[in-house]
Amino acid sequence: MTGHHVGPRSNANADSATTATDTFETALESLRAGEPVLVHDAADREGETDLIYHADAVTPDAVARLRNDAGGLVCVALGHEVAEAFELPFYSEAIDHPATGDHELGYDERSSFSLTVNHRDTYTGITDVDRSTTIQALGKAAAHPSKTVFAEEFRVPGHVHLLKAAPDLLAQREGHTELGVALADAADLSSAVVVCEMLDDETGEALTPTDARGYAARHEFPYLEGRDILERLQ
Repeated sequence: MTGHHVGPRSNANADSATTATDTFETALESLRAGEPVLVHDAADREGETDLIYHADAVTPDAVARLRNDAGGLVCVALGHEVAEAFELPFYSEAIDHPATGDHELGYDERSSFSLTVNHRDTYTGITDVDRSTTIQALGKAAAHPSKTVFAEEFRVPGHVHLLKAAPDLLAQREGHTELGVALADAADLSSAVVVCEMLDDETGEALTPTDARGYAARHEFPYLEGRDILERLQ
């Protein structure tokens, strides 16, 4: 388990639980401070570690870290109520095409993908500056969804993938979308986080938990297992 301390057998569980609690609180502080956290969902799910920022904190430098150090798809996960206020559908429900049917995901019942967007003040939308502009605007809009006319601020399609969290969050689904949004909610931040899968440059596969923990340690970023979040918030 993450943060396990070697010691007398009788104290091992207590030490492990204490460390997980400390890391959870550190992760919330990191999000509030604009720093990233790493979250591994579960070995029997996607088995991936995502680099997660609160959307407000995603500067161009943060976008560069996401694409260089993580390497997966840069997505903004929105809380269900926020996505509903923006009238954002699940992608599979919005597109009338045979390929959207008969999904058989090995790790879940459905995908969280919604639309792809660019902020209207961007040019192509793909540069670090453009994606930062879009992502920060999404974070700001998520704080006051009723005051946002989504179509006036954002255009579709774009270069930032939106994810829509399950209505009952972790009680219904335990993906990175829900784990990230749950952390933002626990930190009293708006329900908008960036999630990006960490990939291994040598194998092309998902970065192993061991290597992800090593990356977190080198950069002094908190690392959490999905079960740590579930145990704390469910």
